[in-house]
Parts: sequence; structure tokens; C-alpha cells
Amino acid sequence: MSSAFVYDAVRTPFGRYGGALAGVRPDDLAAFVVGEQVRRAPGLDPARIDDVILGNANGAGEENRNVARMAVLLAGLPLSVPGVTVNRLCGSSLDAVVQAARAVETGDADVVVAGGVESMSRAPWVLPKPERVYPAGGAELVSTTLGWRLVNKRMRPDWTVSLGEATERLREKYGVTRERQDEFALRSHRLAHEAWEAGRYADLVTAYPGTDLVRDEPVRPDGTLEKLAALKPSFRSDGGTITAGNASPLTDGASAALIGSADAASLTGLEPLARIAGRASVANEPQYFGYAPVEAAERALARSGVGWSDVGAVELNEAFAAQSLVCLDAWDVDPEIVNAWGGATALGHPLGASGTRILGTLARRLLAEDQRWGVAAICIGVGQGVAVVLENARAAA
Repeated sequence: MSSAFVYDAVRTPFGRYGGALAGVRPDDLAAFVVGEQVRRAPGLDPARIDDVILGNANGAGEENRNVARMAVLLAGLPLSVPGVTVNRLCGSSLDAVVQAARAVETGDADVVVAGGVESMSRAPWVLPKPERVYPAGGAELVSTTLGWRLVNKRMRPDWTVSLGEATERLREKYGVTRERQDEFALRSHRLAHEAWEAGRYADLVTAYPGTDLVRDEPVRPDGTLEKLAALKPSFRSDGGTITAGNASPLTDGASAALIGSADAASLTGLEPLARIAGRASVANEPQYFGYAPVEAAERALARSGVGWSDVGAVELNEAFAAQSLVCLDAWDVDPEIVNAWGGATALGHPLGASGTRILGTLARRLLAEDQRWGVAAICIGVGQGVAVVLENARAAA
């Protein structure tokens, strides 16, 4: 088995729900990052791309089911380049990277573009088809933006609670206070703002043409603990702790990474950033989905042959501050190395794009901070988690 490497990563700035990217179709967002990733590889003949694998959670509207193939066509790549869309909800684009790595390691591919896209602003309302012709009465429209829809009646009710209510149950189980959540959220915004000011995202983020958005729109550099404490709970009126301030905002965006074999250096004109050293997908009780990254990261590290004491950087998708804190409390890791350039509480969480966002950030952090080993992990609704371990290619050499 050969090794798979991350050669590059790029993403759009993430736009707020109804914000700067709301007017852009998801297939156009996807086409942009795929095309941009190809453009950034100076030696790459687009016809040499073996596959385009994109993650997408909704897929109910303008994505046209297989948004990866749509992106290939809209980006003007050769018609011979295939495309496949994967859906592991919030972990979709990290799963796309995992699938790309497997193809490279088994010799099925040398160069793969992996990534993901989500326009939560443009996710459509859906109407179930009637079970008989000319039904009497009305029907209810269902939003596809986030969470359950058209739920099977055989599903257990405790499995199908909202993501927010599930996280309230998780933080109750592990004793995470509102104060800790707000402090964590404030840190995320502060670090994201500092990273942007320091130019950390200059090589990672490219503005979508025709828009004025050059930075992640949800970041609030003027936040305070007092402002966060004044926000009302979003999911429980009595005793709730999760608010709009300590949860990731709904967002729009796309991300991509260039995954390749050792031979891909000569094909792309790029040097590898990191080696994909291990990965894992796990599942647990749906209502405790936020805890799944704990085991996913542990398994991925074990498969890489390293431990937490070796890890110098962690990127954990901050779906909720409470969920993130539960994971950090469970891991034997210094919280200061987690999301050092800010996290999804500040940057946003466009479901299908977040996995490649954290992977690309991790690869760049390993280089910038001269660390050898890093972990990218993400929680997934309905009780799943995915994690990937990266080894700094230059430190390994």
C-alpha cells in the first residue's frame, strides 16, 4: 500500500445564512473551489485527475443530487473527469478525503480533488408526494436547511430530537456549564479574528468572484462575555444553556483539497503538505452524536501508531461549544492546541464543507507551527463521528 498525501487545500470564505453568499448556487460554489484547486496546481493537466469526490449533506435542491459531477462540468474540466457525491451529513467532506486517500493507497488513483459544499441559505422547502391521487386537505412544507425532515414513524423519539436538544442532553450528562460554553465561544471568535489579522488564512481562502466577502462573515471580533450571557437559550426555555452565541451559525460555503500519491508531486508541480496517516469512522446513540469524535480520534490515532502526547495540533469542528468541551474533557490533550486559528462557532459550519475546512487548516497549522502530528475530527448528526490523523510531510522527511 502506498501513502496518500494532502498537497493543497482551498475554500471560500463562509457566509452567514441569508448573507453574502446566499445568492450563489451550491453547484456554482462547488465548481469554483474545484476549479480553484486545479488552478493552484501549476503542473497539473486536468485530464490527469482520477476523480472528484465532494461531500454534501442536503442534496435536495440546486445540487442536482450529484453536485461533484455538476462541479466538474461547470468548472470546465475535461468531460473524462468523473465525480461522485458522498453524504455523511456534517462529516461528508472529511469522508470524501478518506475515500480519496483509499483510492490513492490502493493504486486506483494518483490525483483526486476531494471537498464539499453547502448552501444552507438556499436549501429548499420540500413537500411530500401524496399517497393517492387528488388528496383532500392540505400538506405541510418542510425545511431542508438543518436536521430531521419527513421522519419515519418507526424511529425512536429520543433518536430524532433536534441537534440542539441532543446537545443539551449531552452537556447535562457531562456537566458542562453555560459559563464554560460562552467562554469557549468567545475564545473561538477571538482566535479566528487574530488568525485573519495575522494572515493565517491567506493561503487557504479565496473569495468567490462577484462577491465582496473576503473573510468569514460570522466572526465577531467585538464579542464579550456580557453580550453572550445576555442571549436567551435557543432550544429550552427552562434551564437551557445553548444559545445562538455558543453554537455554530448556519452558513454557506465550499472547500476542496488536492489528495495524491507520492508520484503526484511531479504531476501537480506541488510538494505535499501532509501525509494521511490514519482515519476512523464511528457511531453511537443518535442523541449523543456530539460525543462520537472522542472514539473516532482515539481509533484514528491508534491506527496511526501515535498517541495524544505526540499530537501538536487539533482541529475539532465546533458544532456546539458544549459538544466541543465534552470532547476536550475526554481527550488527553492540551486545549490550547485545539482550534488555535478559531473554530466553527466563529467561522461557521456549512455542513458538507466543514470537514475539508478543518483538514486544510490542520495541514497548514502543522507547517506554520512546526508540528509533526495533528488530528482533525468532526461530529455528525444521528450519532456518528469521523477523524483523520495527519503527519507533517516536511517534519517526517
